Amino acid sequence: QVQLVESGGGLVQAGGSLRLSCAASGRTRIASSYAMAWFRQAAGKERDFVASISGSGSRINYADSVKGRFTISRDNDKNTMYLQMNSLKPEDTAVYYCARARGTLPPSQRSEYDYWGQGTQVTVSS
Repeated sequence: QVQLVESGGGLVQAGGSLRLSCAASGRTRIASSYAMAWFRQAAGKERDFVASISGSGSRINYADSVKGRFTISRDNDKNTMYLQMNSLKPEDTAVYYCARARGTLPPSQRSEYDYWGQGTQVTVSS
């Protein structure tokens, strides 16, 4: 089993910044073998793709809504992934989840991810 634990969420004013972390533990094998991603789910809505990063970190994808504002990164030595969120907007308010993919490439489809964290709340006030 693999455990993913998110941290770093909170309440921030519009225009502010937050940095989320996702720590992996358990049977992680070699961290670089698996892509990882961030998804988010606002109240009453579907869980949407935010960003993904390949096992090596060389390939990155972003949702159009966060391009230029969010930066995904990872430290395989620490089995940790990050999401730096700048210029936050009220519409970024959601529970943010990290997930581990089945392979090394970074897909955007939820179905391609088999391990999920419990989520961390991000609230952006206007």
